[in-house]
This record gives sequence, C-alpha cells and structure tokens, in this order.
Amino acid sequence: MRTLSLALRNLLRNRRRSLATLSAMVIGAVTILVFGGYSRNITLSLQTSYVMRGGHLQIQRKDYFLYGSGNPAAYGIADYQRVIDVVARDPVLAPMLAVVTPTISLGGIAGNFAAGVSRTIIGSGIVVADRNRMRRWNDYGVSIDLPPTPLTGTAEDAVVIGNGVARVLELCEPLKVANCPGRVKAETAGGASAPADVTALAALESRPAAAPGEARIELLAANVHGAPNVASLRAVKAERQGFKELDDMFVGMHLAQAQRLLYGSEKPQATAVVLQLAHTSQIPAAKARLAELLATALKREPLEVQDFEALNPFYGQAVGMFAAIFGFMAVLIGAIVLFTVGNTMSMAVIERTAEIGTLRAMGLRRSGIRRLFLGEAMLLGLIGAAAGVAAAVLVAWLVNHAGLTWVPPGQTDPVPLTVRVWGETKMMFGTAAGLALVAVVSAWWPARRAARMLIVDALRHV
Repeated sequence: MRTLSLALRNLLRNRRRSLATLSAMVIGAVTILVFGGYSRNITLSLQTSYVMRGGHLQIQRKDYFLYGSGNPAAYGIADYQRVIDVVARDPVLAPMLAVVTPTISLGGIAGNFAAGVSRTIIGSGIVVADRNRMRRWNDYGVSIDLPPTPLTGTAEDAVVIGNGVARVLELCEPLKVANCPGRVKAETAGGASAPADVTALAALESRPAAAPGEARIELLAANVHGAPNVASLRAVKAERQGFKELDDMFVGMHLAQAQRLLYGSEKPQATAVVLQLAHTSQIPAAKARLAELLATALKREPLEVQDFEALNPFYGQAVGMFAAIFGFMAVLIGAIVLFTVGNTMSMAVIERTAEIGTLRAMGLRRSGIRRLFLGEAMLLGLIGAAAGVAAAVLVAWLVNHAGLTWVPPGQTDPVPLTVRVWGETKMMFGTAAGLALVAVVSAWWPARRAARMLIVDALRHV
C-alpha cells in the first residue's frame, strides 16, 4: 500500500503528463469497446435472423447437405413424423426445445405463362403455425421483429414470392411491387417465354381462372420418380428476402403443397426436421443427445445433424471478419498505449534521477525502485481502463439513444443502430485487464533502467 501511495503522489506531481497519458488510454479503450459492441450486435443480429428463419439445428438425411439441393425428392426423410415424436418426447431434449417442425426445400420453374415468362426458383414448404412461433425467438433482445408469415390463414394453394420473382414474372401490379419497368414483350425478351413442354403441362393442369387483380403462377417440379409435376398457385404477397440472389428465386408455400409437388400420391416426406432451441448455448448438448438418438431410436434411416453455422456459411465468415478487425484494432491500440506509457515513464525516470539516487542512498533496494515505477504504471493502467470503460458505456448509451438506424446484413427493413457494451462483461473486463497489463509491461524497461543506476552517478545528476 505504501508503494501505491507513493506512486499516486508521483503521478500527481506532473498532472499534465499523467492526464495526457490517461487520455490516450481512455480513447483507446473507448475505440475498442465501441467497435467491439457494434460488431457483437451485428453477429447476434445475424444469429437471431438465421435462428428465426431456420432454427438452431436441422436433422437431414445423410449427405443431403452435400447433394440434396439437386435432387431433394431422393433425400427425403420417409418417417419424419416419427423423428419429430422421438425428439419432442425425449426427456433430455424436450426442456431445450422451443419448436420442432418439418420442412421441404425444392427446386423448380415458376411461370406466369399468360405473360410468357418463367424462371427457376428455390421453393420452401413450411408449417405456418410453427414458423410463426419460430419468428418470436429473440434470446438476445436485438432490434429484429419479424411479423407472422403472410401465409398465415391462407389456403394450401397460396405462396409467398420474392420481389425479384414478382418482377421477372410480371406480377408487380397485383402484388404492389415497386421499381418494375412494365411488361416486356415476348419477342424482345430474349426467349423469356415458357418452353413448349412446360406450357403443355400447364394447360393440362386443371385450375381456377385468376380473379381480377389476383396473381397466379404455375410451378413445375420433378417428383420422386423424375416425372414433371405442375401446380397452379396463388401468390398472396411479394417480400424482400434480404439477399438479392434469394430474392430473385424464393417461393414459400405450405408444407402439404410442397409434398404434393415432390411426392404426388406417394407417402409424403420432409427434407429436414428443424429444431429451434431455447438458447443457442444449448447447441453442443442438443447435438450430443441427437447423436445418441440417431444411433439408437432413430437408426432406421441414415440421418445427420447440421447446425445453423454450417447451413449459413456467411455467419461464420462475418464473425471471423469482425474478430480479425477487432484483434487488429486491439493490437494497434495496445501498441499506442505501450509507447505512450513507456515514454511517460522514461521521462519520469530522467526527471527524478537525483531522487532515485537519494532513495538508493537511504537504503531502498533496486527491487523497491522497480516496484515504485511499476506501481505508477499499474495505477495509470487501472485508472485509464476504468475511465475508458465508463466512457465507452456512456458513448454506447448516446449512440443507442440517438435514433440512428441501419439495415443489417440479411434484413430488409431499417433497425435501430445498437452498440452492446453494457452487459458484455467478458469484453469489458478483457479490455480493462489488457490495457492495465500493457501499461505495466511498457514500464518494465524504464523501471529496470532506474533500478540499475549507480548511486553516485544518480546523486550528481543535475
């Protein structure tokens, strides 16, 4: 305590230099914490968005992840309802589960053959009630509020399409999609009209005529036997999907409709069983228990489990990018603090050479001199870190209440800009401890040089 008391008095002897050093440390801490809080909010928002839409885990037929997108009918889970029952009733998994629901992914061709246009699509068959429950998951309290799916309360022939699909199929007017150039004539569309065989199949499909102002599409898909299957569907809404590639291909439909397209009169299957957990931290335990079930109760079919990070590679890439940027900033600011504190302590050693000689002549050992300067650096580090954390919390509060908005990756609507500093205990303590450690390390060489001074040389220093 005596050493720290002397160290504090020495810092107060040159307040201007101490304040300049503390200012550099505070600015460094604020920079690290505000950027860290910003990147943390982005990664949690991305995670929440993916979990709302696709759950934490998906049980799939083995190798579906690698090859199933090209032939989903061949990689279906035949007894998917039994899989759901086993998982939902398992005493270990049941407390972790928020939603368990089947889904189907399929590819095909969607056409508005009255306008002579068509395009390839990626279809998704869902259980509407389950997906609405999934959209309410928000374990981190991020600024994302997904409304219920537009398929809620609709008939089985209803679909939701991406805005890009609506534009290509010339359904902008009935679906109220903006930024449409108007209808393009078939002879100038570069062959955009539907192929003859698809048109013939559509003609064979018995369907009600489109009511005035109603948007209908024909969807062609290959069934489990490889034969084409066509359904006439009513587009109830066009929605932006967040990524243009998905927006130009997305068609969402009821699970029963997707099953009829893929399996026809055969027994309906699902391409995946989606599991949404109460908390993301439960993923390792849930995966471990699922591995046991797949080896015992569910060993009839070759199944595997994929988590949301594997299913959404962009999430891992985004987390890795922000971690790399955060690490680079931390190293850069650490270097600045290192040289700033080191310069401050070196100047203190030069100015107090005679004092060091006096202390040594009075019997203070070299270790005592080292402790004195290291104590000053430690106090600088602790005060700077504490002030930096407090300032970062204040800056984050100001940003969070400034009314700023932005559109996160994968979202379509602006959300409030949020910096998550308060509550991120690990980040705050890690930053504070790192700054204090850098300050102490930067003072080691000046303290060593002060301790190794010869008493006679130090006493005659002017």
